[in-house]
Amino acid sequence: MGILSRTSYVIRSKINAILNRSEDPTETLDYSYEKMRDELQQVKQGIADLTTQKKRLEIQKRRLEENVEKHNEQAREAVQQDREDLARQALEKKNSKMTQIEELESQITQLQSTQDDLVEKKNELQGRIEEFRTKKETMKARYEAAEASSRVSEAMSGVGDEMGDVSRAIERAEERTDEMEARSAAMDELQDTGAFDDAMSDKDSIDRELEAGRSASEVDSELETLKAEMGKSSAPESEPETADAESDEASADADLEDVETDVDDEEVEAELEELREEEEEKSAE
Repeated sequence: MGILSRTSYVIRSKINAILNRSEDPTETLDYSYEKMRDELQQVKQGIADLTTQKKRLEIQKRRLEENVEKHNEQAREAVQQDREDLARQALEKKNSKMTQIEELESQITQLQSTQDDLVEKKNELQGRIEEFRTKKETMKARYEAAEASSRVSEAMSGVGDEMGDVSRAIERAEERTDEMEARSAAMDELQDTGAFDDAMSDKDSIDRELEAGRSASEVDSELETLKAEMGKSSAPESEPETADAESDEASADADLEDVETDVDDEEVEAELEELREEEEEKSAE
């Protein structure tokens, strides 16, 4: 196979594939039915034209027959007047008209035969068209039912084009969501570990850890102060009492009394009230 022949074959095959994909069987059936109806109309028009031509020949034949009768009368009258010459002319015209009539009769007979054939073919074609119309409507109904069933099955199974697009869209959304969640978790982890320094601050991770330690120390110191103000000691109560312990306790009591005398009573009451409110709120929670 030559290059041109092969190229032509490939092009025709691709065009045929495109036509097959774009072809709608229902439209094809309707188009075929309309073409058959057009052919039937053309046959009917041909029969009408043929009949018209036959009628013209029949009219011409009748006129010739009238002329034949007229020439007969002319010949009789000429004989009565002893005008054989005129009688001969009339008979000659009569014979000419008779010849034309015979030719017309032959043509009329042929036209009638052709007309009969066309009418028979027209009736046969009309019957086929009616049969095709019935089959066409049946095929269209079957095709539309099959198409609807196919669409429903594809929708339920998720293999159709539109359902496939929806499935792919859901998959892309899930992948995008997972990616964003992973990125957000990574940013939080890097932020917690101090991998990303604050662009508005000149502190590094060491400064932040030292600052956090200082803050924790300040909290512990403030907690010890509150315990001292409330008369609570952090020393263990399970140690045996000794003379030295009693001396130390007496000394601590003396110191506590000195602290309490130095603190304003109103401030102590206010702090105690805040502590009680905090304890009530914790109890309520």
